[in-house]
Amino acid sequence: MNAIPKGKVGLWAGAAAALVILPLAWGAPYPMHIMITILIWSFAYTSWSMMGRFGLVSLGHGGFMGVGAYVTALAWNNLGLSPWLGIPLGLLCAALLALVVAWPCFRFRITGHYFALVTLALSGIVLQVIVATRGLTGGSLGYTPDRVPGGSSIIAFQFTDKATWYLIALAVWAAGLVIWYAVERSMMRYALEAISEDEDAAAAAGVNVTAEKLKITVISAMMTAMSGALYCQYQMFVSPDTVSGISVSLQMVFAVVVGGLYVALGPTIGAVITILLGEALRIGFGPSAVGWDNLIYGLLLVVFIIFLPQGILGSIMGALRRTPARASA
Repeated sequence: MNAIPKGKVGLWAGAAAALVILPLAWGAPYPMHIMITILIWSFAYTSWSMMGRFGLVSLGHGGFMGVGAYVTALAWNNLGLSPWLGIPLGLLCAALLALVVAWPCFRFRITGHYFALVTLALSGIVLQVIVATRGLTGGSLGYTPDRVPGGSSIIAFQFTDKATWYLIALAVWAAGLVIWYAVERSMMRYALEAISEDEDAAAAAGVNVTAEKLKITVISAMMTAMSGALYCQYQMFVSPDTVSGISVSLQMVFAVVVGGLYVALGPTIGAVITILLGEALRIGFGPSAVGWDNLIYGLLLVVFIIFLPQGILGSIMGALRRTPARASA
């Protein structure tokens, strides 16, 4: 294994120290809230890119995020189950849902736009189930986990201090990058790349096509459910429009494509753009701007697919790699 250059180690260590220290030293509530939100959504977008980078375009990840959020909240309110147990339960439910939907698709080779349509239906079904069971989930009005007296509790996974939430969100975001790089450096990556190029050739070479696609789908679904649970615990309120449904799934696609599908930090760049855009519209135009973000997402998605398919970060990294080659030539 090649040793990591000392310069890069120092750079990464400095960046990690800055991410931990600077926001805590600053401490202003609103910027902290924005950074926490960006980190949570970055993790969600990274979850989607785990599949998307291998040609498995899912439009159902809003459903997985909704499952993670609502299962965690419902288990706490109705069963008294701590989120430390409710979150794993939500991840398990998301994994089972992913298996139920994905196994028939992969087994019978429903791929490409047909697979995207199946997952699109999944996202819509989860949204409709949440809305229809309003007696349990609050329906379109949303759902609020019960708060503990005093507002903070480790057992209830509730904290009023934004610094605590920032460190939690930062740790989860970093874990997402670790998982991304673990897949990048594993044999799974080569198997999935072979499958995305030619399923028949991959199968002939000994790759278990169905199993490999199921593994990455379950990993992606569980990570997305984790982001939904974390969002629920941080906001202490969830609604179908914010953590489930087609619009959330499309937002994930937009953010990853704009940031860069094939680079680890691409989804994070996409999260910065989507969150700041949403906040700018909210502050600048107020309630009249409701829905504008989705319109802008759609327009920008078309522009990026045509003119910048590698995304912002992917294009920058590609240009940097080409510069030394030209210099040496």
